[in-house]
Order: sequence, then C-alpha cells, then structure tokens
Amino acid sequence: MAEASNSDTGKENPTFKIRRLEISDKRKGYMELLGQLTVTGSLTDEEFDRRFQEISSYGDDHLICVIEDESSGKIAATGSVVIEKKFLRSCGKVGHIEDVVVDSEFRGKHLGKRVVEFLTDHSREMGCYKVILDCSVEKKVFYEKCGMLNRGIQMSKYFD
Repeated sequence: MAEASNSDTGKENPTFKIRRLEISDKRKGYMELLGQLTVTGSLTDEEFDRRFQEISSYGDDHLICVIEDESSGKIAATGSVVIEKKFLRSCGKVGHIEDVVVDSEFRGKHLGKRVVEFLTDHSREMGCYKVILDCSVEKKVFYEKCGMLNRGIQMSKYFD
C-alpha cells in the first residue's frame, strides 16, 4: 500500500515542530533567520541570553514562536506577538504580530501561514478582540491568505 502524503492526510509535516522560542535557538540559526527579515546587528551570547530572559519575564504577553526543522535542527520560521492592554472595549486587548520570517531554504511549505495562525490563536486565547500587523505592499497578498484585512495605512518614524 502506498504511503499517504501530508497533503492527502491533511496532516502537517512531522519534521516541522512549532513551539516557543528557547534560549538554545540562537545556536540553531535564529539570529541568522531574523537577518533575512531586517538588520539584526551582532549579539553576543550574553546579550541574547539577557534579552531572552527579559522577554520571557513577560509571560504570555510577549510570545515568540519558531518552527524547527527537526531533521536538521535548524530554525525554519519565526514570528512574535505582543499583547497590548487597552482601556478601549472594556479594557480589551490587541495582539500585535511582528517579525514573521521563513528561511529562504524552507519557503513554499506554508510555514509562514502556520506561524501567523499560531500567533493569531494565541491572541484569541489571551482574550484579544483583534490581532493586527504591519507589512510591506509585497506581503499584502500573503497576509490576506492568512485571513487578515487591509484596514488602513501604517505610519512610522525611525530613531536611528
């Protein structure tokens, strides 16, 4: 009997595991992956460890997820969500998705969509009334496929 492919069974590829960022992920290419998104600068292990501990101290209000390719031990994708607590909507909460990137080696495997869904689900579980993100015009279609709607214009001011 022929073995069913992942698309036939609807199951995800068992070699890709989505989970929270772990301190050991720096050695698995996490910073290099972020470098495919934007400028990261060089971090010592000590600087990474301090920032990891700081972010971890926020608990579920700041979640960084990764998808690890278990066959190679490499971090294949990542994204984060920060939960903003508001006075609006009876002290509602909003999830802000940031830093979604899939390693160029692993693109086309729907890992980015899995990251966005994971972060969206986390926001819903945290009681958020919406989840938002900023993206480039080039990424608009991808995020629409993830269920996001274009609701406005993003503005920014950089301080460097």
